[in-house]
Amino acid sequence: MGVITDNLGLYADGLLGTLEICGLVAVAALLLGIFLAGFRVSPVPPLRAVGTVYVTLVRNCPLTIVLFVFAFGLPEVGINGAYITFGVAGLTVYTAAFVCEAVRSGIGAVDAGQAEAARAIGLTFSQSLRLVVLPQALWAVLPPLGSVAIAMIKNSAILGAFGVGGELYSVANTLNSARGEPALPVYTGVVIGYLIIIIPAGLLLLMMEKRLKATR
Repeated sequence: MGVITDNLGLYADGLLGTLEICGLVAVAALLLGIFLAGFRVSPVPPLRAVGTVYVTLVRNCPLTIVLFVFAFGLPEVGINGAYITFGVAGLTVYTAAFVCEAVRSGIGAVDAGQAEAARAIGLTFSQSLRLVVLPQALWAVLPPLGSVAIAMIKNSAILGAFGVGGELYSVANTLNSARGEPALPVYTGVVIGYLIIIIPAGLLLLMMEKRLKATR
């Protein structure tokens, strides 16, 4: 445990870096996922096709492949950037597919009469979706969205393998490879860091599920 206590500052920086990355990805993936869910339920066939193809391809592709495409494929076509940018973008694109399906299931659970009533008062499809259906759907899918968020936090560890610095996994690389610290205590510290994030998130998710059941 001496390795952990001697490097608490480094672990704390990694913890904050992970929270920052996850916060950026969570916001971006939620917005993109909602947008894609709108495509998935759109009355316009080409939009539905775009949403379906996106979700099918991304959900069935390993995250490492998505990150490889962003980190090493995009520069080959002239799109350059820092690994942190490519990492956040790749994880966002991947997570958004799961957000999309969660939101789509919530939209399907909303009573069809709600959308019909919105159309009856003259709202367009996009207006009824944005103003009537989505607010109800998002409340219903908070628990599955929470599960997607927890999975995203764990997936963020993979970014360290692509040279993204400043997060928990990169702390292990620094201590184990650069400084020669033994692997077991180094990665134990990393595990503790992720547990500090994930356990409270899981408890919050459980509280939301209980509150949602109580309101039904």
